[in-house]
Amino acid sequence: QLQASGGGLVQAGDSLKLSCGASGLTFRTYTVAWFRQAPGKEREFVAAIKSYNNNNRLYTDSVKGRFAISRDNAKNTVNLEMNSLKLEDTAVYYCAAGRSVIDSTMNRNQAYSYWGQGTLVTVSS
Repeated sequence: QLQASGGGLVQAGDSLKLSCGASGLTFRTYTVAWFRQAPGKEREFVAAIKSYNNNNRLYTDSVKGRFAISRDNAKNTVNLEMNSLKLEDTAVYYCAAGRSVIDSTMNRNQAYSYWGQGTLVTVSS
């Protein structure tokens, strides 16, 4: 039900935009998050945006000021704008959606019921 897209191979310092589309879900009613998993590492939280008009956003420290999560309700998508990409941003990026996610759990895997298949972002030097 979730489809992540936009990954690719870029150089350090470049920008990339990921999109997460939903079928069968009205995205604006869900809290949507991006997680990533680098080779040999556990999946980690990247960013999340609350549902409805709240639109409260949360970012992991390593991407603050570089990444921006946003909604496009007309397209029923959530985007992740990634700027000033670093080698350590290389990972498979997953989008996830959950209902009734409270603020304190926005960064936890368990808060999200729906997951996309992942899109690979590779940052080269």
